[in-house]
Amino acid sequence: MDVTDSELMLRLAAGDDLALNALMTRWSGRVAAFLFRMTGQREVAVDLAQETFVKLYQARARYKPRGNFSTYLFAIAANLARNHARWKTRHPTVSLDANATDGAEYVCEPVDPGQTPGEAALARERSATVNRAIISLPLDLREAITLFICEGLGYAEIAELTRCSPKAVETRIYRARLILKEQLKDLRS
Repeated sequence: MDVTDSELMLRLAAGDDLALNALMTRWSGRVAAFLFRMTGQREVAVDLAQETFVKLYQARARYKPRGNFSTYLFAIAANLARNHARWKTRHPTVSLDANATDGAEYVCEPVDPGQTPGEAALARERSATVNRAIISLPLDLREAITLFICEGLGYAEIAELTRCSPKAVETRIYRARLILKEQLKDLRS
């Protein structure tokens, strides 16, 4: 029998610390992927994902099973991403892994054995271009488009998470799509 996320949180609040393991197993990949899209850095995303579950554990007694658990969890992750973005603007750094010519980090990506080396290189290049375009969006637009497209949340859930109206979410997603369409127009050809 599958236990819902809300039931796991209630068990966690009641003292069953193993319920956190089940939640982490279910959600850590999606939370880390969301945070990577928000920060653009894998190591930071993994650290913030871990911190998300620490915050979830700390808030276990305050959890009320209203609405979707995913909205609650992504609200914690989004707040951490916003805090990290503010901290980063006050403490600028240069990565030691950065390439001296373009400043991009070296990233090892898995290779699809069905692709030729040229196809794999083109796919990596396109993926990196899309990721850079998403990362270049203003934080509010990046958050809305990432939660909508990558996490599949609806306007109402994103509005609750970001503390704005569903119409504001719709506008943010529209603006993000316009910007991305313009930035990625060369990718279509």
